[in-house]
Amino acid sequence: MQESYSEFYSHHLGHSVKVLTFGTRGYPLVIFPTTLGSYFEAKDRGMIESVRYFIDRGFVQVFCPDSINDASWYASIHPKHRLERHIQYDKFLYEEFVPQIRYNTPAGRIACAGISFGGFSATNFAFRHPEAVSHLFCMSGAFDIKSFLHGYYDDNAYFNNPADFITGADDPWLWNMKIILGTSNWDICLDNNLKFSEKLRQRNIHHWLDVRGDMEHDWPLWLEMFPHYVSLI
Repeated sequence: MQESYSEFYSHHLGHSVKVLTFGTRGYPLVIFPTTLGSYFEAKDRGMIESVRYFIDRGFVQVFCPDSINDASWYASIHPKHRLERHIQYDKFLYEEFVPQIRYNTPAGRIACAGISFGGFSATNFAFRHPEAVSHLFCMSGAFDIKSFLHGYYDDNAYFNNPADFITGADDPWLWNMKIILGTSNWDICLDNNLKFSEKLRQRNIHHWLDVRGDMEHDWPLWLEMFPHYVSLI
């Protein structure tokens, strides 16, 4: 399995973003790290190894960009500036990074995956830009970031809070996306997924709510889910 390291300069962020890439061809799949996880988290935690079969055969090419959660959602700054910083990262992904990888396939779209807080990141990006995302694999994610805003709320908050903006979303590409919400009976995010699934159901947005057995919000659950989901691309 070929692995490569690169640094992608972002004009929106004003600095380079570290990226690990696995494989040389195949459907582009972007993995978002957990809370304060880094670009090498998926490799270190066994996520990449769990889908080696698909990478080695050129079915998927996996991209692991670094996050800036420590400078946005988890930074000691005003919530308004947390949102602004996150939007810069979103612009980096959508306008700078994804255009370099989305045309690996004739579909011209990518798959997104994320775990825990990375599940929010993947969902938010996918639902903000459904024309660029064909598959969403959200594992034990949450969908409401109001707790990071401490009462502050504006248009930027609304359009980066899937629990809110999904109720008014009308981009037809949303109804063409393959969406999986993975959780489990013991997952601390089970209730978040049940509620978000109901919101999608009310909008007739097709998705699979995958509630697994008695497993906790931890890597054994996600290592079981991830290769299954990737096999469905």
